[in-house]
Amino acid sequence: MEQRIDKHVLKNGMVILGEPMEGVESVAFYFLVPAGASRMPDKSCGVSNILEDWILRGAGDKDNRQLNDAIDGFGVIRNNSVGSSFISIGGSLESSNISKVIDLYADIINKPLLNDEEFEFSRQLAIDEVLSLEDDPRHKVMLKLREHFYPEPLGRSTLGEIEDLKQLTSEKTKHIFTEKFNPSGMIFSIAGKYNFELVCNQMENLFARDSQKANVEEIKIKEGFNKYTHIKNSGSQVHIGLMTKTVRPMDKGYYDARVAVSVLSGGMSARLFTEVREKRGLCYAVGARYHSLKEAAGILCYAGTTPDKAQQTHDVIIEEFRNLSKGISEDEIERAKAGLKSSLIMQSESSSSRAGSIASDFYMLGNVRSLDEIKDSIERTSVNSVIDFLSDNPFKEFTVFTIGPTEINVE
Repeated sequence: MEQRIDKHVLKNGMVILGEPMEGVESVAFYFLVPAGASRMPDKSCGVSNILEDWILRGAGDKDNRQLNDAIDGFGVIRNNSVGSSFISIGGSLESSNISKVIDLYADIINKPLLNDEEFEFSRQLAIDEVLSLEDDPRHKVMLKLREHFYPEPLGRSTLGEIEDLKQLTSEKTKHIFTEKFNPSGMIFSIAGKYNFELVCNQMENLFARDSQKANVEEIKIKEGFNKYTHIKNSGSQVHIGLMTKTVRPMDKGYYDARVAVSVLSGGMSARLFTEVREKRGLCYAVGARYHSLKEAAGILCYAGTTPDKAQQTHDVIIEEFRNLSKGISEDEIERAKAGLKSSLIMQSESSSSRAGSIASDFYMLGNVRSLDEIKDSIERTSVNSVIDFLSDNPFKEFTVFTIGPTEINVE
């Protein structure tokens, strides 16, 4: 069956997107608010994380308890997150309650109570989340890796920095909320079982009370490159993160890049698992994946190992990245393509995944790719196209971040 994408733009510029899915009784939705970590003022790293929690502590005529009881009462499985560009607020539920839930979330975005007492709880939760990274070095190394790989402010931690979080006040955070939570810069997406006309009429009433558009400020990027950073840790393991530049989703060669990453790390028969873990026994965990923002993209890799094997683990991983351009077998390409298409099929069966994907596509590309278009683009890749891509886009410079008792040499 042909895929349909619904689209409507409110008078104030807010974009409404939808993808109907036959055979499901669920619906998923997201509000993408242009208030992500990279869009926040300097010296306020983590304010997005505070806001994502604070706005849900009472809105409209409901206090914290009443609001969250109402959301839970409608059976909403929440899915909120903070990214580089957006705060994403939404969830999935049984479709008959979607209208009432949209009303609740409109109050959360338009009329949050933002009580000073609740601010202190939200700020302390954000601080505790940062402190918990000390017990989760794998998570910490990947956050720090993106922070050092992407130019400022794109790589800012979505959790925040302790110093910045401690100096934030409720007054300053309210001011940031007023500046950033502007409906005209938002994207609303919905997927599953819904009536698009009714959704659009409801959104017009809730968010388009005037036709004035506000410009979403462009992110000002500061160029820079960090080659190697180490955090000394007394633990018995070394956590290694590596990241190298590649093309973005809107760039030529995107699908070749995705297939190349799958050849490296698409399962237990992929090169990194085979060469680094199985043949040499260098680490207990290794894997790579594609990561993209609108402004830049990279392939990131994690490996967990012991101090005596850390140097060789790093060296073999770099060697495998660079050896990829020297030759890839037909079997490797076919396995990589099969894995990517399987992921696509599983994603297409989830209303939550589809709601997130259509919003992301529209922000990144200005349009929404159909599942058939993505599948065909994957299928058109070949050994020759991937090798040509790697020849034009070689893995040259790596940003490396490690946590552990010993450093490594990245030269």
